Amino acid sequence: MQNINGQRTIKKIWKSEPTIEGAGVHLNRAFGFHELPLLDPFLLLDDFRSENPEDYKAGFPWHPHRGIETITYVLDGDVEHGDSMGHHGHIGAGDVQWMTAGSGIIHQEMPKGNRSGEMFGFQLWANLPAHAKMMSPRYQGITQQEIPLIKTQDGASIKVICGRVNDTQGPVQNVMIDPEYLDVAVLAGKSFTHIVKPNHTVFAYVIEGEAYFDPARLPFSHDTVGVNYFDMQPPCSCGNGALVLYEKGGSHITVTTDKHPVRFLLVSGKPLNEPIAWYGPIVMNTQDELRIAFQEYQEGLFIKPVG
Repeated sequence: MQNINGQRTIKKIWKSEPTIEGAGVHLNRAFGFHELPLLDPFLLLDDFRSENPEDYKAGFPWHPHRGIETITYVLDGDVEHGDSMGHHGHIGAGDVQWMTAGSGIIHQEMPKGNRSGEMFGFQLWANLPAHAKMMSPRYQGITQQEIPLIKTQDGASIKVICGRVNDTQGPVQNVMIDPEYLDVAVLAGKSFTHIVKPNHTVFAYVIEGEAYFDPARLPFSHDTVGVNYFDMQPPCSCGNGALVLYEKGGSHITVTTDKHPVRFLLVSGKPLNEPIAWYGPIVMNTQDELRIAFQEYQEGLFIKPVG
């Protein structure tokens, strides 16, 4: 379907799927290895929400990363973290940790939940271009208070984590893939329009509620999602979040609501169009680079001097 008056249309929609990661964390994966390279430069999006500590308390013990950035956004609960560089602390409700693994970091992330045992958040992986795969690791730790909140006259509220909305710039900056990361809520019977950069990959992930994400007027929600947009089938009940991937053509996206409000993540970035060699927590460009990374990890040479 062609874009209408510059409005991007939907390329593909799919549902998040239950999976188990780390030492036994139950979560829903919105996309990952099997969707490559559709979402280039993004690699993975996990949705972890539970009211049962048994689903998440085993956490993600010490493990390596190289060649990527991991973006953790917590909506409720606490995540304790530590790493091979001596950093330690926690990511609280509303906070973001944008970690650039670069040449290599070993860390752990241990979800703790809130006082009622509830845990809710997301982790997004973004690829690094070949020339930056071995850059020095770094963090951008952003607290809830540092994330600007915009309320529009059209009934939308936008938390600007990264990127720009009108004259408001998000606190996460100087990222290789020129990304935007917005947390958007739209009231019932309202709409939200956002200008997107030409040729950037753009996707929305529905957190809660229901909305129409393009002119075709098919509703998608956290509980209902169309299996294949091109089949034009009615949405099916699946109980997981809808991941909406947009076509490249078009200058903006428009999301409209009817009887229900909606909340969704809106993410975009510049495609790298580079080969990917990926195994577990390490993403490089060639199988030889991947082999070297794991060999260095086994030999204790994984962590490089910072400089």
